[in-house]
Amino acid sequence: MPKKREVLPQPRSRFVEVKCPKCGNVQIVYDHATKVVRCRICEEQLTRPSGGKARIIGEVVRVLS
Repeated sequence: MPKKREVLPQPRSRFVEVKCPKCGNVQIVYDHATKVVRCRICEEQLTRPSGGKARIIGEVVRVLS
């Protein structure tokens, strides 16, 4: 009798590369951030917590898996 494959749940959260709208710096942030994330170069706000998924203010360059 062949073994059944167990399906593992995939996480709903990810890390994303976000481009700062002010200086253009690309930074990796967590998309479910619970605190305000600021740019390391110019201190511009990149994410705003919203109780679950963070609101990303900058431009998402790519999603990391």
